[in-house]
Amino acid sequence: MAQMTPAEMRAAAEAALTPLGRERIRLLARLDEIDKELRPLVGTALRVEVPERRIGELTALARGTVRRIKESGD
Repeated sequence: MAQMTPAEMRAAAEAALTPLGRERIRLLARLDEIDKELRPLVGTALRVEVPERRIGELTALARGTVRRIKESGD
């Protein structure tokens, strides 16, 4: 088997990263969309006194994020 050149090794590494990288980028974009949809729902839940901890359990949002939503009045 022939030895690979540094350029070939870099190309192989990039090829290995590309599929999972694309999937991760797609999922992060979807997560951003979901977070935008969640903000008003979290605001409503807070107004009807659902505890921050419970909101975190249901949404996997950090308590700090829930508090920021609460402080912003969304």
